[in-house]
Amino acid sequence: MTLTVPTWLTLARIALIPVLVGVYYLDHRWTNIAATAVFVLASITDWLDGWIARRYQQFSKFGAFLDPVADKLMVSTALVITVQHHHTVWMALWASVIIGREIAVSALREWMAELGMRAKVAVAMVGKVKTTVQMIALGFLLYREPLLGIPVFQVGEWLLAGAAMLTLWSGFEYVRAAWPALAADDEKNGAGSVDSLK
Repeated sequence: MTLTVPTWLTLARIALIPVLVGVYYLDHRWTNIAATAVFVLASITDWLDGWIARRYQQFSKFGAFLDPVADKLMVSTALVITVQHHHTVWMALWASVIIGREIAVSALREWMAELGMRAKVAVAMVGKVKTTVQMIALGFLLYREPLLGIPVFQVGEWLLAGAAMLTLWSGFEYVRAAWPALAADDEKNGAGSVDSLK
């Protein structure tokens, strides 16, 4: 297996996850800045590996598998440490919605891939907007402190709520795209059950 530059960037993003956790829990005044910098760096690698893959045609099956996994690991980690530090009902709810949707969509994609219909649940524009809002929100939440009179954490909370709503919307779009296959599978299984009773 040949590792392309985009795949190396994806692996670097995964390697940054323990760095994010370690830096976040250091007992220093600047740890919020360092944690935010690590998260922003990881977000940049997410954009960069996709750009390089498209620009230089450096695609691979391993890279296609690893990239969304790296994204979900980084986002889930950032959400978990944020909820642990700011354990409010709303924060836990938004985090649960986002993580839960990622698990559900991953399962849906895997199932559709088994049916040979993986393209039916491709990433839509609302998913890309959701990802952008989510990344900005988490960057703000990791930074935490007010900046130039701006209540950064409160802005991050509202952005995370918006990201959760977009998460539900994009999740609905995935289900709607897959629904014909889901309905057809139910009809097929139902017919088989009826036949077996005859």
